[in-house]
Amino acid sequence: MMQKPVFSFFKSYWAIGILLILPILSAWVSSRPVKEKDKPKADKPNIIFLLTDDHRWDALGVMGNKVIQTPNLDALANSGVLFRKAYVTTSICCVSRASIMSGQYESRHKINDFSTDFSADALSKTYPILLKNAGYRIGFIGKLGIDVKNQPDSLFDYWSSPKEGQPQYELVNKSGKIVHHTDSVNTDIRTFLNQFAHKEPFCLSVSFKAPHELDGNPPKYPVQERFKDLYKNANIPDPVTADPKYWESFPDFFRTEKNIGRERWVPLLSTPELRRETTKDYYRLITGVDEVVGNIQAQLRELNIDDNTIIIFMGDNGFSLGEHGLEGKWFGFEESIRVPMIISGKPLAKKVKGIKSDKIALNIDIAPTILSLAGVKIPESMQGQDLIKMLAKNKRGRNDFFYEHTFMGSPRLPKVEGVVSQDFKYMKYIEHGYEELYDTSRDRHETANLAKEAAFDKKLAEMRKRYLELREAAK
Repeated sequence: MMQKPVFSFFKSYWAIGILLILPILSAWVSSRPVKEKDKPKADKPNIIFLLTDDHRWDALGVMGNKVIQTPNLDALANSGVLFRKAYVTTSICCVSRASIMSGQYESRHKINDFSTDFSADALSKTYPILLKNAGYRIGFIGKLGIDVKNQPDSLFDYWSSPKEGQPQYELVNKSGKIVHHTDSVNTDIRTFLNQFAHKEPFCLSVSFKAPHELDGNPPKYPVQERFKDLYKNANIPDPVTADPKYWESFPDFFRTEKNIGRERWVPLLSTPELRRETTKDYYRLITGVDEVVGNIQAQLRELNIDDNTIIIFMGDNGFSLGEHGLEGKWFGFEESIRVPMIISGKPLAKKVKGIKSDKIALNIDIAPTILSLAGVKIPESMQGQDLIKMLAKNKRGRNDFFYEHTFMGSPRLPKVEGVVSQDFKYMKYIEHGYEELYDTSRDRHETANLAKEAAFDKKLAEMRKRYLELREAAK
Protein backbone atom coordinates (compact mmCIF):
# COMPACT_ATOMS: atom_id res chain seq x y z
CA MET A 1 0.00 0.00 0.00
CA MET A 2 1.23 3.42 -0.83
CA GLN A 3 1.73 5.63 2.24
CA LYS A 4 -0.04 8.99 2.50
CA PRO A 5 2.37 11.90 2.32
CA VAL A 6 2.95 13.82 5.57
CA PHE A 7 2.38 17.58 5.33
CA SER A 8 3.92 20.26 7.55
CA PHE A 9 1.70 23.09 8.73
CA PHE A 10 2.91 26.54 7.77
CA LYS A 11 2.15 29.72 9.52
CA SER A 12 -1.14 31.15 8.43
CA TYR A 13 0.28 34.17 6.58
CA TRP A 14 2.44 31.92 4.43
CA ALA A 15 -0.60 29.82 3.60
CA ILE A 16 -2.63 32.91 2.68
CA GLY A 17 0.20 34.17 0.47
CA ILE A 18 0.37 30.91 -1.43
CA LEU A 19 -3.38 30.87 -1.95
CA LEU A 20 -3.19 34.34 -3.46
CA ILE A 21 -0.32 33.49 -5.79
CA LEU A 22 -1.70 30.13 -7.09
CA PRO A 23 -4.46 31.60 -9.30
CA ILE A 24 -1.95 34.00 -10.88
CA LEU A 25 0.50 31.16 -11.61
CA SER A 26 -2.29 29.01 -13.00
CA ALA A 27 -3.46 31.74 -15.37
CA TRP A 28 0.11 32.34 -16.54
CA VAL A 29 0.74 28.64 -17.23
CA SER A 30 -2.53 28.20 -19.14
CA SER A 31 -1.83 31.26 -21.30
CA ARG A 32 1.67 30.10 -22.34
CA PRO A 33 2.03 28.82 -25.90
CA VAL A 34 2.49 25.01 -25.84
CA LYS A 35 5.85 24.01 -27.21
CA GLU A 36 6.14 20.78 -29.24
CA LYS A 37 8.28 19.13 -26.59
CA ASP A 38 5.65 19.91 -23.93
CA LYS A 39 2.80 18.22 -25.80
CA PRO A 40 1.64 14.94 -24.29
CA LYS A 41 2.75 11.86 -26.17
CA ALA A 42 0.21 9.69 -27.98
CA ASP A 43 -1.43 7.09 -25.75
CA LYS A 44 0.54 3.87 -25.42
CA PRO A 45 -1.40 0.63 -25.07
CA ASN A 46 -1.84 -1.25 -21.85
CA ILE A 47 -0.44 -4.77 -22.17
CA ILE A 48 -1.52 -7.90 -20.31
CA PHE A 49 0.65 -10.98 -20.78
CA LEU A 50 -0.93 -14.26 -19.65
CA LEU A 51 1.15 -17.41 -19.26
CA THR A 52 -0.12 -20.90 -18.53
CA ASP A 53 2.11 -23.69 -17.22
CA ASP A 54 2.56 -26.92 -19.23
CA HIS A 55 -0.14 -25.95 -21.75
CA ARG A 56 0.18 -27.96 -24.94
CA TRP A 57 -0.71 -26.44 -28.31
CA ASP A 58 -3.87 -28.42 -29.01
CA ALA A 59 -5.56 -27.88 -25.63
CA LEU A 60 -7.78 -25.07 -26.96
CA GLY A 61 -11.08 -25.28 -28.77
CA VAL A 62 -9.90 -22.89 -31.44
CA MET A 63 -7.00 -25.25 -32.19
CA GLY A 64 -9.43 -28.00 -33.16
CA ASN A 65 -9.90 -29.75 -29.82
CA LYS A 66 -13.50 -31.02 -29.79
CA VAL A 67 -13.59 -31.79 -26.06
CA ILE A 68 -12.04 -28.90 -24.14
CA GLN A 69 -14.19 -25.85 -23.37
CA THR A 70 -12.25 -22.58 -23.78
CA PRO A 71 -14.83 -20.09 -25.13
CA ASN A 72 -13.10 -16.94 -23.89
CA LEU A 73 -9.69 -17.88 -25.25
CA ASP A 74 -11.31 -18.96 -28.52
CA ALA A 75 -13.04 -15.58 -28.80
CA LEU A 76 -9.78 -13.82 -27.97
CA ALA A 77 -8.07 -15.72 -30.79
CA ASN A 78 -10.86 -15.00 -33.27
CA SER A 79 -10.67 -11.27 -32.56
CA GLY A 80 -6.88 -11.19 -32.90
CA VAL A 81 -4.17 -13.45 -34.26
CA LEU A 82 -3.77 -17.14 -33.45
CA PHE A 83 -0.29 -18.56 -34.02
CA ARG A 84 -0.90 -22.19 -34.92
CA LYS A 85 2.82 -22.99 -35.00
CA ALA A 86 4.10 -21.45 -31.78
CA TYR A 87 7.01 -23.13 -29.99
CA VAL A 88 9.37 -22.79 -27.06
CA THR A 89 13.12 -22.96 -27.56
CA THR A 90 13.55 -24.97 -24.35
CA SER A 91 10.71 -26.99 -22.84
CA ILE A 92 11.08 -26.50 -19.10
CA CYS A 93 9.59 -23.68 -17.07
CA CYS A 94 12.70 -22.01 -15.57
CA VAL A 95 14.46 -21.74 -18.95
CA SER A 96 11.41 -20.89 -21.02
CA ARG A 97 10.34 -18.12 -18.64
CA ALA A 98 13.82 -16.63 -18.72
CA SER A 99 13.64 -16.75 -22.52
CA ILE A 100 10.24 -15.04 -22.48
CA MET A 101 11.44 -12.20 -20.27
CA SER A 102 14.79 -11.69 -21.99
CA GLY A 103 13.98 -12.55 -25.61
CA GLN A 104 17.00 -14.88 -25.62
CA TYR A 105 17.88 -18.53 -26.08
CA GLU A 106 19.14 -20.46 -23.07
CA SER A 107 22.57 -20.46 -24.74
CA ARG A 108 22.68 -16.69 -24.26
CA HIS A 109 20.84 -15.96 -21.00
CA LYS A 110 22.49 -18.98 -19.29
CA ILE A 111 19.59 -19.73 -16.94
CA ASN A 112 19.51 -23.49 -17.38
CA ASP A 113 18.38 -24.69 -13.93
CA PHE A 114 16.21 -23.79 -10.95
CA SER A 115 18.95 -22.12 -8.90
CA THR A 116 20.20 -19.47 -11.35
CA ASP A 117 18.61 -16.06 -11.66
CA PHE A 118 19.15 -12.94 -13.75
CA SER A 119 22.10 -10.73 -12.95
CA ALA A 120 21.21 -7.09 -12.24
CA ASP A 121 22.42 -6.12 -15.72
CA ALA A 122 20.48 -8.93 -17.44
CA LEU A 123 17.33 -8.10 -15.48
CA SER A 124 17.57 -4.48 -16.61
CA LYS A 125 17.24 -5.72 -20.21
CA THR A 126 14.08 -7.78 -19.66
CA TYR A 127 10.81 -6.48 -21.06
CA PRO A 128 9.17 -5.49 -17.72
CA ILE A 129 12.09 -3.35 -16.57
CA LEU A 130 12.58 -1.76 -19.98
CA LEU A 131 8.88 -0.83 -19.94
CA LYS A 132 9.21 0.57 -16.42
CA ASN A 133 12.07 2.77 -17.57
CA ALA A 134 9.85 3.97 -20.42
CA GLY A 135 7.11 5.12 -18.05
CA TYR A 136 4.96 2.00 -17.73
CA ARG A 137 3.50 0.80 -14.44
CA ILE A 138 4.44 -2.87 -14.16
CA GLY A 139 2.91 -5.73 -12.21
CA PHE A 140 3.57 -9.43 -11.76
CA ILE A 141 1.12 -12.05 -10.46
CA GLY A 142 1.58 -15.80 -9.99
CA LYS A 143 4.46 -18.22 -10.44
CA LEU A 144 7.77 -16.61 -11.34
CA GLY A 145 9.40 -19.92 -12.23
CA ILE A 146 12.95 -18.56 -12.10
CA ASP A 147 15.17 -18.70 -8.99
CA VAL A 148 13.00 -17.48 -6.13
CA LYS A 149 15.71 -16.46 -3.65
CA ASN A 150 16.23 -13.11 -5.36
CA GLN A 151 12.80 -12.05 -6.56
CA PRO A 152 12.79 -8.64 -8.27
CA ASP A 153 9.63 -7.59 -6.41
CA SER A 154 11.03 -4.20 -5.36
CA LEU A 155 11.29 -3.17 -9.02
CA PHE A 156 7.58 -3.71 -9.66
CA ASP A 157 4.67 -1.41 -8.90
CA TYR A 158 2.58 -4.46 -7.98
CA TRP A 159 3.92 -7.87 -6.99
CA SER A 160 2.05 -10.98 -5.87
CA SER A 161 4.22 -14.07 -6.22
CA PRO A 162 5.07 -16.63 -3.54
CA LYS A 163 8.72 -17.27 -2.78
CA GLU A 164 8.59 -20.91 -3.76
CA GLY A 165 9.45 -22.69 -6.97
CA GLN A 166 6.10 -24.44 -7.34
CA PRO A 167 3.16 -22.75 -5.56
CA GLN A 168 0.44 -24.93 -4.09
CA TYR A 169 -2.97 -25.17 -5.72
CA GLU A 170 -4.86 -24.79 -2.44
CA LEU A 171 -3.93 -21.55 -0.71
CA VAL A 172 -5.19 -20.12 2.58
CA ASN A 173 -6.30 -16.50 2.36
CA LYS A 174 -6.31 -13.90 5.15
CA SER A 175 -9.71 -15.09 6.33
CA GLY A 176 -8.47 -18.66 6.69
CA LYS A 177 -10.45 -19.82 3.68
CA ILE A 178 -8.92 -22.24 1.17
CA VAL A 179 -8.69 -20.65 -2.27
CA HIS A 180 -7.60 -22.33 -5.50
CA HIS A 181 -4.49 -20.81 -7.04
CA THR A 182 -6.32 -19.86 -10.24
CA ASP A 183 -9.00 -18.04 -8.22
CA SER A 184 -6.32 -16.29 -6.17
CA VAL A 185 -4.67 -15.08 -9.38
CA ASN A 186 -8.08 -13.85 -10.56
CA THR A 187 -8.46 -11.76 -7.37
CA ASP A 188 -4.99 -10.26 -7.75
CA ILE A 189 -5.68 -9.34 -11.38
CA ARG A 190 -8.87 -7.56 -10.36
CA THR A 191 -6.99 -5.67 -7.63
CA PHE A 192 -4.25 -4.60 -10.02
CA LEU A 193 -6.65 -3.39 -12.69
CA ASN A 194 -8.72 -1.40 -10.19
CA GLN A 195 -5.55 0.22 -8.87
CA PHE A 196 -3.79 0.99 -12.15
CA ALA A 197 -6.51 1.23 -14.80
CA HIS A 198 -6.40 5.01 -14.87
CA LYS A 199 -2.67 5.33 -14.32
CA GLU A 200 -1.91 4.24 -17.85
CA PRO A 201 0.06 2.82 -19.45
CA PHE A 202 0.60 -0.44 -17.59
CA CYS A 203 2.01 -3.88 -18.33
CA LEU A 204 0.73 -6.74 -16.20
CA SER A 205 2.41 -10.15 -16.42
CA VAL A 206 0.32 -13.03 -15.10
CA SER A 207 1.59 -16.57 -14.60
CA PHE A 208 -0.88 -19.33 -13.75
CA LYS A 209 0.16 -22.58 -12.12
CA ALA A 210 -2.55 -24.32 -14.14
CA PRO A 211 -2.53 -26.78 -15.74
CA HIS A 212 0.76 -27.96 -14.17
CA GLU A 213 0.43 -31.06 -12.02
CA LEU A 214 0.86 -30.80 -8.25
CA ASP A 215 4.16 -32.57 -7.66
CA GLY A 216 4.04 -35.43 -5.20
CA ASN A 217 3.96 -39.19 -4.89
CA PRO A 218 1.72 -39.64 -6.73
CA PRO A 219 1.32 -36.33 -8.58
CA LYS A 220 -2.20 -34.85 -8.61
CA TYR A 221 -4.35 -32.35 -10.49
CA PRO A 222 -6.39 -30.42 -7.88
CA VAL A 223 -9.25 -28.71 -9.73
CA GLN A 224 -11.78 -26.13 -8.58
CA GLU A 225 -14.89 -27.67 -7.03
CA ARG A 226 -17.18 -26.12 -9.66
CA PHE A 227 -15.30 -27.89 -12.47
CA LYS A 228 -14.99 -31.38 -10.96
CA ASP A 229 -17.87 -32.82 -12.98
CA LEU A 230 -16.94 -31.04 -16.20
CA TYR A 231 -16.02 -33.51 -18.96
CA LYS A 232 -17.40 -36.34 -16.79
CA ASN A 233 -18.91 -38.10 -19.79
CA ALA A 234 -16.48 -36.80 -22.41
CA ASN A 235 -14.85 -39.23 -24.82
CA ILE A 236 -11.08 -38.85 -24.56
CA PRO A 237 -9.39 -40.68 -27.45
CA ASP A 238 -6.12 -42.48 -26.89
CA PRO A 239 -3.07 -40.83 -28.53
CA VAL A 240 -1.69 -42.66 -31.56
CA THR A 241 1.74 -43.03 -29.97
CA ALA A 242 0.38 -44.27 -26.62
CA ASP A 243 0.79 -47.73 -28.14
CA PRO A 244 3.61 -49.47 -26.14
CA LYS A 245 5.58 -50.12 -29.34
CA TYR A 246 6.62 -46.45 -29.49
CA TRP A 247 8.14 -46.51 -26.01
CA GLU A 248 9.82 -49.81 -26.83
CA SER A 249 11.41 -48.28 -29.94
CA PHE A 250 13.58 -45.88 -27.92
CA PRO A 251 17.28 -46.71 -27.37
CA ASP A 252 18.38 -48.18 -24.04
CA PHE A 253 19.73 -44.91 -22.60
CA PHE A 254 16.26 -43.36 -22.99
CA ARG A 255 14.04 -46.39 -22.39
CA THR A 256 14.62 -46.67 -18.66
CA GLU A 257 12.32 -46.34 -15.66
CA LYS A 258 14.73 -43.69 -14.34
CA ASN A 259 13.64 -41.37 -17.15
CA ILE A 260 11.47 -38.74 -15.39
CA GLY A 261 9.05 -38.71 -18.30
CA ARG A 262 8.45 -42.42 -17.82
CA GLU A 263 8.51 -42.28 -14.04
CA ARG A 264 5.68 -39.71 -13.99
CA TRP A 265 3.79 -41.62 -16.67
CA VAL A 266 3.25 -44.59 -14.33
CA PRO A 267 0.82 -43.05 -11.77
CA LEU A 268 -1.02 -40.78 -14.21
CA LEU A 269 -1.11 -42.31 -17.68
CA SER A 270 -0.11 -45.97 -17.63
CA THR A 271 -3.63 -47.33 -18.18
CA PRO A 272 -6.39 -46.06 -20.48
CA GLU A 273 -8.51 -45.24 -17.42
CA LEU A 274 -5.75 -43.22 -15.74
CA ARG A 275 -4.93 -41.44 -18.99
CA ARG A 276 -8.54 -40.37 -19.55
CA GLU A 277 -9.05 -39.07 -16.01
CA THR A 278 -5.70 -37.23 -15.99
CA THR A 279 -6.54 -35.62 -19.33
CA LYS A 280 -9.94 -34.52 -18.03
CA ASP A 281 -8.35 -32.93 -14.95
CA TYR A 282 -5.79 -31.23 -17.17
CA TYR A 283 -8.62 -29.83 -19.30
CA ARG A 284 -10.56 -28.77 -16.19
CA LEU A 285 -7.66 -26.64 -15.00
CA ILE A 286 -7.40 -24.97 -18.40
CA THR A 287 -11.12 -24.20 -18.39
CA GLY A 288 -10.53 -22.53 -15.02
CA VAL A 289 -7.94 -20.27 -16.65
CA ASP A 290 -10.36 -19.56 -19.50
CA GLU A 291 -12.90 -18.32 -16.93
CA VAL A 292 -10.31 -15.82 -15.66
CA VAL A 293 -9.68 -14.59 -19.20
CA GLY A 294 -13.39 -13.87 -19.52
CA ASN A 295 -13.34 -12.00 -16.20
CA ILE A 296 -10.41 -9.88 -17.36
CA GLN A 297 -12.19 -8.88 -20.55
CA ALA A 298 -15.34 -7.99 -18.61
CA GLN A 299 -13.39 -5.84 -16.16
CA LEU A 300 -11.55 -4.04 -18.96
CA ARG A 301 -14.93 -3.09 -20.37
CA GLU A 302 -16.20 -2.01 -16.93
CA LEU A 303 -13.17 0.22 -16.48
CA ASN A 304 -13.53 1.55 -20.02
CA ILE A 305 -9.96 0.64 -20.97
CA ASP A 306 -10.64 -2.25 -23.34
CA ASP A 307 -10.13 0.08 -26.32
CA ASN A 308 -6.50 0.60 -25.30
CA THR A 309 -5.49 -2.82 -23.95
CA ILE A 310 -3.67 -5.66 -25.71
CA ILE A 311 -3.77 -9.22 -24.35
CA ILE A 312 -1.06 -11.76 -25.18
CA PHE A 313 -1.57 -15.40 -24.19
CA MET A 314 0.73 -18.41 -24.40
CA GLY A 315 1.97 -21.54 -22.60
CA ASP A 316 5.47 -21.76 -21.11
CA ASN A 317 5.96 -25.21 -22.66
CA GLY A 318 3.94 -28.13 -23.94
CA PHE A 319 3.06 -31.41 -22.28
CA SER A 320 2.85 -35.08 -23.22
CA LEU A 321 -0.28 -36.87 -22.04
CA GLY A 322 0.92 -40.37 -22.83
CA GLU A 323 2.35 -39.79 -26.30
CA HIS A 324 5.43 -41.98 -26.84
CA GLY A 325 4.79 -43.55 -23.44
CA LEU A 326 5.75 -40.32 -21.65
CA GLU A 327 4.34 -37.72 -19.31
CA GLY A 328 5.70 -34.17 -19.26
CA LYS A 329 7.88 -32.04 -21.51
CA TRP A 330 11.66 -31.68 -21.92
CA PHE A 331 12.19 -33.65 -25.14
CA GLY A 332 11.75 -32.44 -28.70
CA PHE A 333 8.40 -33.99 -29.52
CA GLU A 334 5.60 -31.75 -30.78
CA GLU A 335 3.48 -32.26 -27.65
CA SER A 336 6.41 -31.01 -25.57
CA ILE A 337 7.63 -27.96 -27.46
CA ARG A 338 4.53 -26.59 -29.20
CA VAL A 339 2.24 -24.19 -27.31
CA PRO A 340 -0.84 -22.01 -27.77
CA MET A 341 -0.18 -18.35 -28.60
CA ILE A 342 -2.66 -15.51 -29.12
CA ILE A 343 -2.26 -11.74 -29.52
CA SER A 344 -5.47 -9.73 -29.40
CA GLY A 345 -6.92 -6.35 -28.53
CA LYS A 346 -8.75 -3.41 -30.08
CA PRO A 347 -5.55 -1.39 -30.67
CA LEU A 348 -4.50 -4.16 -33.10
CA ALA A 349 -7.91 -4.89 -34.63
CA LYS A 350 -7.06 -3.44 -38.05
CA LYS A 351 -3.79 -5.37 -38.23
CA VAL A 352 -4.48 -8.84 -36.88
CA LYS A 353 -8.22 -9.48 -36.46
CA GLY A 354 -9.15 -13.03 -37.40
CA ILE A 355 -5.69 -14.06 -38.59
CA LYS A 356 -4.70 -17.72 -38.26
CA SER A 357 -0.96 -17.75 -38.88
CA ASP A 358 1.20 -20.76 -39.71
CA LYS A 359 4.43 -18.79 -39.44
CA ILE A 360 6.76 -20.09 -36.75
CA ALA A 361 6.45 -18.02 -33.56
CA LEU A 362 8.70 -18.53 -30.52
CA ASN A 363 8.75 -17.73 -26.81
CA ILE A 364 11.79 -15.50 -27.45
CA ASP A 365 9.52 -13.32 -29.63
CA ILE A 366 7.33 -12.22 -26.72
CA ALA A 367 9.72 -9.62 -25.26
CA PRO A 368 10.53 -7.82 -28.54
CA THR A 369 6.86 -7.90 -29.54
CA ILE A 370 5.75 -6.32 -26.26
CA LEU A 371 8.47 -3.66 -26.49
CA SER A 372 7.52 -2.84 -30.06
CA LEU A 373 3.83 -2.54 -29.13
CA ALA A 374 4.85 -0.08 -26.42
CA GLY A 375 7.08 1.93 -28.74
CA VAL A 376 10.22 0.97 -26.80
CA LYS A 377 13.48 0.22 -28.59
CA ILE A 378 14.36 -3.47 -28.76
CA PRO A 379 17.85 -4.18 -27.35
CA GLU A 380 20.35 -5.81 -29.69
CA SER A 381 20.81 -8.54 -27.09
CA MET A 382 17.33 -9.91 -27.86
CA GLN A 383 17.24 -12.76 -30.37
CA GLY A 384 13.51 -12.87 -31.01
CA GLN A 385 11.50 -10.76 -33.42
CA ASP A 386 8.42 -8.55 -33.40
CA LEU A 387 5.57 -10.91 -34.27
CA ILE A 388 3.24 -8.16 -35.49
CA LYS A 389 5.82 -7.02 -38.04
CA MET A 390 6.45 -10.64 -38.99
CA LEU A 391 2.79 -10.94 -39.94
CA ALA A 392 3.17 -8.25 -42.59
CA LYS A 393 2.61 -9.65 -46.08
CA ASN A 394 6.15 -8.94 -47.19
CA LYS A 395 7.64 -10.68 -44.17
CA ARG A 396 8.28 -14.36 -44.76
CA GLY A 397 9.12 -15.24 -41.18
CA ARG A 398 11.64 -17.81 -40.00
CA ASN A 399 12.13 -21.14 -41.72
CA ASP A 400 13.38 -22.97 -38.64
CA PHE A 401 14.76 -22.57 -35.11
CA PHE A 402 17.23 -24.11 -32.69
CA TYR A 403 15.96 -26.28 -29.84
CA GLU A 404 17.97 -27.04 -26.69
CA HIS A 405 17.31 -28.79 -23.39
CA THR A 406 20.39 -29.43 -21.26
CA PHE A 407 18.99 -29.51 -17.72
CA MET A 408 20.03 -32.50 -15.58
CA GLY A 409 21.14 -35.09 -18.17
CA SER A 410 20.97 -38.88 -18.44
CA PRO A 411 19.45 -41.09 -17.21
CA ARG A 412 16.82 -38.77 -15.66
CA LEU A 413 16.52 -36.28 -18.54
CA PRO A 414 18.79 -37.07 -21.49
CA LYS A 415 20.11 -33.82 -22.98
CA VAL A 416 18.80 -32.97 -26.43
CA GLU A 417 19.42 -30.30 -29.07
CA GLY A 418 18.20 -29.94 -32.62
CA VAL A 419 16.41 -28.05 -35.38
CA VAL A 420 12.70 -27.64 -35.99
CA SER A 421 11.65 -26.50 -39.47
CA GLN A 422 8.28 -26.17 -41.16
CA ASP A 423 8.49 -29.71 -42.56
CA PHE A 424 11.21 -31.63 -40.71
CA LYS A 425 12.53 -32.06 -37.21
CA TYR A 426 16.06 -33.13 -36.27
CA MET A 427 16.95 -33.98 -32.67
CA LYS A 428 20.28 -35.15 -31.29
CA TYR A 429 20.74 -36.62 -27.82
CA ILE A 430 24.10 -34.99 -27.30
CA GLU A 431 25.37 -37.24 -24.51
CA HIS A 432 24.92 -40.32 -26.71
CA GLY A 433 25.13 -39.11 -30.31
CA TYR A 434 21.69 -40.59 -31.00
CA GLU A 435 19.75 -38.85 -33.77
CA GLU A 436 16.08 -38.53 -34.68
CA LEU A 437 14.67 -37.23 -37.96
CA TYR A 438 10.95 -36.80 -38.54
CA ASP A 439 9.08 -35.68 -41.64
CA THR A 440 6.48 -33.66 -39.71
CA SER A 441 4.64 -32.60 -42.85
CA ARG A 442 3.61 -36.23 -43.46
CA ASP A 443 4.09 -37.79 -40.03
CA ARG A 444 2.59 -35.30 -37.61
CA HIS A 445 2.58 -37.79 -34.72
CA GLU A 446 6.32 -38.46 -35.18
CA THR A 447 5.94 -42.21 -35.46
CA ALA A 448 8.85 -43.00 -37.80
CA ASN A 449 12.46 -42.02 -37.08
CA LEU A 450 14.07 -41.57 -40.51
CA ALA A 451 17.63 -40.92 -39.29
CA LYS A 452 18.85 -44.35 -40.43
CA GLU A 453 16.85 -44.51 -43.64
CA ALA A 454 19.17 -44.32 -46.67
CA ALA A 455 16.54 -42.39 -48.64
CA PHE A 456 16.90 -39.50 -46.16
CA ASP A 457 20.71 -39.32 -45.99
CA LYS A 458 20.75 -36.01 -47.88
CA LYS A 459 18.09 -34.46 -45.66
CA LEU A 460 19.87 -35.73 -42.55
CA ALA A 461 23.15 -34.13 -43.68
CA GLU A 462 21.32 -30.89 -44.41
CA MET A 463 19.72 -30.83 -40.95
CA ARG A 464 23.02 -31.68 -39.23
CA LYS A 465 24.66 -28.71 -40.94
CA ARG A 466 21.79 -26.40 -40.07
CA TYR A 467 21.91 -27.59 -36.46
CA LEU A 468 25.56 -26.56 -36.11
CA GLU A 469 24.82 -23.15 -37.68
CA LEU A 470 21.87 -22.44 -35.40
CA ARG A 471 23.62 -23.71 -32.30
CA GLU A 472 26.45 -21.25 -32.87
CA ALA A 473 24.08 -18.38 -33.69
CA ALA A 474 22.13 -18.94 -30.44
CA LYS A 475 25.13 -18.07 -28.24
